[in-house]
Amino acid sequence: MMTYKTHGVCSRAITFDVDGNKLTNVQFAGGCSGNTQGVARLVEGMDVDEAIRRLEGIQCGPRPTSCPDQLAQALKEYKAQLA
Repeated sequence: MMTYKTHGVCSRAITFDVDGNKLTNVQFAGGCSGNTQGVARLVEGMDVDEAIRRLEGIQCGPRPTSCPDQLAQALKEYKAQLA
């Protein structure tokens, strides 16, 4: 399980597993509960690269990032650790 400390959003951290390049067990600590639960359920079983493509760059109001964008950043960090 990987834990990523978020930056610039209400949630404090994101944890997830990757099995065969598919996301599993995505959980946000803090943040807007309904939104983070929704994102976690939507990406469950999704290919890591597809999740990055869909989520990266989403903003939350005036913030330059969002919880979905932070998940994309976490996944990019995960992939960098594999290289």
